[in-house]
Amino acid sequence: MDSVFAAIAQAPEDPILGVTVAYNKDSSPIKLNLGVGAYRTEEGKPLVLNVVRKAEQLLVNDLSRVKEYLPIIGLAEFNKLTAKLILGDDSPAIQESRVATAQCLSGTGSLRVGAEFLAKHYHQRTIYIPQPTWGNHLKVFTMAGLSVKTYRYYEPTTRGLHFQGLLEDLGAAPAGSIVLLHACAHNPTGVDPTVEQWEQIRQLIRSKGLLPFFDSAYQGFASGSLDADAQSVRMFVADGGECFIAQSYAKNMGLYGERVGALSIVCKAADVASRVESQLKLVIRPMYSNPPIHGASIAATILKNSDMYNEWKIELKAMADRIISMRKQLFDALRARGTPGDWSHIIKQIGMFTFTGLNSDQVAFMTKKYHIYMTSDGRISMAGLSSKTAPHLADAIHAAVTGAC
Repeated sequence: MDSVFAAIAQAPEDPILGVTVAYNKDSSPIKLNLGVGAYRTEEGKPLVLNVVRKAEQLLVNDLSRVKEYLPIIGLAEFNKLTAKLILGDDSPAIQESRVATAQCLSGTGSLRVGAEFLAKHYHQRTIYIPQPTWGNHLKVFTMAGLSVKTYRYYEPTTRGLHFQGLLEDLGAAPAGSIVLLHACAHNPTGVDPTVEQWEQIRQLIRSKGLLPFFDSAYQGFASGSLDADAQSVRMFVADGGECFIAQSYAKNMGLYGERVGALSIVCKAADVASRVESQLKLVIRPMYSNPPIHGASIAATILKNSDMYNEWKIELKAMADRIISMRKQLFDALRARGTPGDWSHIIKQIGMFTFTGLNSDQVAFMTKKYHIYMTSDGRISMAGLSSKTAPHLADAIHAAVTGAC
């Protein structure tokens, strides 16, 4: 008898995670994976921060710790510290108890919980996401029941921000629409607004009565400064308005597989925040009941101890600085080869990713001939590059651009 699922079609590989599947099947000794957004050392190895190892050891050695369930919204200490990290120590929103925070399953889970909450409780079901954006955004918001539209963000000719298009599209959005904003280190382009541009975006969003939803996946990982990378969010909170913030500790603490994140909803008043929190629990309970304890305990241990916190900041800056250094090395290598085109966008963009401007045919050529793996839109993870592999990548880009294919 046939399976009741016999008619199910084979699903395509995830466009980002599928890159690693293809990479793993390649037996070439020179293969290079620049697809997935995970930090690598100069030797190409995954990194566990020293401060994370220390925090973990403290937790393991504490025999009073148990494995009981956390509350629905997670570890209270973690929630308090994580809101403070993104909003600032002296945030009036925190002091006035206007922030509802729930520990969630990293950035993706935080986005999904926020989206489910909005679909159930907010009067406007449309969210505007930048074009382009992280591949999972569309799926997360659609699955939660929101209608997704896009606003212009990236200008391919300049490989920079399409600021005029952004203002026009958000200016034309219906009042009350939700707007997804990347707090810093826009994925996949690495193109961020300037502080002055952020202020114009803030004024437009507030004047139109739009609801900002920040995705903060790279705080401290972009510039090396936790405060600088939170500036966009803090500008919106400082005006007293409401906003959603999804946070992830995957990149900045290297806690990828621990799934550590949080959703914070900044409200106009403390009583509203209290009611919002009560409804967040009703979203989370049937979804996964409550979040895992280990990763949040690691993050809370680091955030609450001043010595460990300072050690984390040093390690975080070292990761950010290595990525900035790889940008310079790749740019210099392309210039040394006389590769046609202006490649200055590589050093102007920020964060884990560079949007190279290469097309899908050029990407396919680089994979076939040079065993370099990346997403078909030309996005490369700078964190996957090293001083040893940068010349190989530059050779491949040069060959792809000059038509040596």
